[in-house]
Amino acid sequence: MNYIQMKTSIPGPKAQALLKRKEEFVARGPFNTVRSFAEYGEGALLTDIDGNTFLDFAGAIGTLNVGHCHPQVVRAVKKQLDKYIHTCFNVMMYEPYVALAEALARITPGSHPKKAFFANSGAEAVENAIKIAKKYTGRKGIISFERGYHGRTLLTMSLTSKVKPYKYQFGPFAPETFRAGYPYYYRKPEGMTNEQLDHELLQQLETFFLSEAPADEIAAVIIEPVQGEGGFIVPSVTFMQGLKKICEKYGIVFIADEIQTGFARTGSMFAIEQFGVIPDLMTLSKSLGAGLPIAAVVGRSEIMDAPGSGEIGGTYGGSPLGCVAAMEVINIIEEEGLVERSKQIGHVLMSRFRSWQQQFAQIGDVRGLGAMVAMEFVKDRNTKEPDKELTAKIIEAAQQRGLILLNAGLYGNCIRILVPLVITDEQLEEGLDVLESVLINFLSQPAEIEN
Repeated sequence: MNYIQMKTSIPGPKAQALLKRKEEFVARGPFNTVRSFAEYGEGALLTDIDGNTFLDFAGAIGTLNVGHCHPQVVRAVKKQLDKYIHTCFNVMMYEPYVALAEALARITPGSHPKKAFFANSGAEAVENAIKIAKKYTGRKGIISFERGYHGRTLLTMSLTSKVKPYKYQFGPFAPETFRAGYPYYYRKPEGMTNEQLDHELLQQLETFFLSEAPADEIAAVIIEPVQGEGGFIVPSVTFMQGLKKICEKYGIVFIADEIQTGFARTGSMFAIEQFGVIPDLMTLSKSLGAGLPIAAVVGRSEIMDAPGSGEIGGTYGGSPLGCVAAMEVINIIEEEGLVERSKQIGHVLMSRFRSWQQQFAQIGDVRGLGAMVAMEFVKDRNTKEPDKELTAKIIEAAQQRGLILLNAGLYGNCIRILVPLVITDEQLEEGLDVLESVLINFLSQPAEIEN
């Protein structure tokens, strides 16, 4: 059975008509990967208004780990709609908010007492985590990392590393935000081992406290356990544990940004678990709500309680619809074994990607954790010159064949996979077969097979 059904080119006739309306009335700023419009989604499948059915390997940028329109989520949201849609937790409270906070305290790393706070988006979660850390420590400085992505608001844009398209001509930025080095082993200096790079970057952070900003003025370090927009770059256990030790040494709050890595994506409920590190605070969003807007800050009770009444909050934060959807997401992950499923998907992806790496010289690196896997494309294996143009062509060609993909990386030269974890084996193989056919069409240069 073929799950992909392409009836028109993309965009089809109906999509072309709607694109004209969109271009007239919608601001041009939001980027669109697929030049079409959704009509129906189920699991890992997405059908557009022209009747074309795609395999979705993007998952709304990692928002749909439990897939499009999971029946349990749909039922829970419909049931809630019949009760009340919104009361604003700041006005009249509701049980789903409390139940979700309790559930997140249970499933997040660490046996210490934890509390949660809810917002609308990942950027809001990051903003509030920073506010909480500042209030708790009485300090002002925040350290993020090269190639990191934390959002598009003023503060989160300031913490984000990539200039275009996220920061260009949007300054000035929030003060007292600093950038540290994050290990990128594929592009480490020639002759340096991974262990040496880890040591050098950790030592640079210690030096930073002497040369740029004293440690007792740094409120928090915020880090993605696996960089998302940065190209699915995975650090070592040594680096992550070394960073945590530095934070503990100086009383700096360690914030794990799990917005893209969370909820079974990496082969554990949260990626940070695989590094043997317990964060002080965590930021969560994306797949937390299965498509409904909800985000969370979860962490040590004494830190979370630093802001007083009314000092954090928001009109729609932790909406009842988002809370009931999130509770179902947690149930689905546990009931359907999606943590283990993520490992299985990741094994299939890595096996296929590594075989292609052996076959094609333009695939410079393959990396990932669980089902969060990427390929990096280069013009030359020796120089490692990024090939953004080739990456874009592969994504466009795959889309015309019914496979939705995303790019990533500082250079825009990576293809990242964020497929829903409920995808069937047959659907996964069909999507990978499409991608392989596109690669064969575009990549003719053989790779030198290493001994």
